Amino acid sequence: MNANVSSSGHESTLVLHIDGMSCNHCRVTVEKALLKVPGVRGAEVDLRAGTAKVTFDPAKATRDEMVKAVEEEGYRVSS
Repeated sequence: MNANVSSSGHESTLVLHIDGMSCNHCRVTVEKALLKVPGVRGAEVDLRAGTAKVTFDPAKATRDEMVKAVEEEGYRVSS
């Protein structure tokens, strides 16, 4: 499975597994891309784990929108 989702009220947390990240620039690029998605409230990348933990409003943001934002920056979300 490529994502874990937990939910609490109007806020959910999603963990995306991302391929191709190797440095601090990658981390910043992915976090910025995710934060541009309407409804995303927070994004935290863990380079060692190759993941991004995203906090978002599920009424405003979808997983597909987040995946698209990451992939438009040249990274691949694992399936």
